Amino acid sequence: MHLSFKNKVAIVTGAGQGIGFEICRQLALNGANVLLNDVDESLANSASQKIVKENGNCIPIAGDVSDTSFINSIVEKAVEKFGKIDIVIANAGITLFGDFFSYPAESFYKLLQVNLGGSFFLAQAAANKMKQQRSGGSILLMSSVTGHQAHRNLAAYGMTKAALEMLAKSLVIELSPFQININAIAPGATLTERTVDDKDFEKIWSKITPLGRAATTIDIANAALFLVSENAKHITGQSLVVDGGWTAVSPEPF
Repeated sequence: MHLSFKNKVAIVTGAGQGIGFEICRQLALNGANVLLNDVDESLANSASQKIVKENGNCIPIAGDVSDTSFINSIVEKAVEKFGKIDIVIANAGITLFGDFFSYPAESFYKLLQVNLGGSFFLAQAAANKMKQQRSGGSILLMSSVTGHQAHRNLAAYGMTKAALEMLAKSLVIELSPFQININAIAPGATLTERTVDDKDFEKIWSKITPLGRAATTIDIANAALFLVSENAKHITGQSLVVDGGWTAVSPEPF
């Protein structure tokens, strides 16, 4: 099944590398005009340049999604540059491990600001613009398998990811009258620049994942592109787990 995003305008946050980058890349190579956000300006610029070299239309926009004024500026930038906004993927997020008994308030509230605030207010800003445009749109939130199954030292993080899935469900009431669909993806263990630094990551997760390997960024990007495509316009309020079957059995990664 070929997915075309010709003339679509998309924003993807936290996309300097890993899953977010591959989503941007696939959107751009399939015809979308993409705004690639990352908090690291040099990473945003280099990621965008890589996509442009493959003949994708992609522009970088650096900034912190925990800042609501910046979030509003992303949406305005998209409209200013391309005249509209069709697709928003709230991929930016942080993972702060820590034992529950000593988890610091600073880490807890930082998670809330980035993972929840960054996603909630991006969805809000984009939906308001889509509502004005009267042409519908698609919003995708990035959850995690840790929002489905308990994971050691990730109580706070898992809580934020489960909350995003409830947000996708809740906003069906608000967004459906404007033909805006909203869904979430919950990736499992995925090979990215960050996880490959752990020499045991791929070996451990390949062993405990029923399909025999950790996900690649293209596995997650494929699911993301489907959910924001015209083929998925009647799917909304749903959460799709992409984990090779891990949540079905859920062995811990030791």
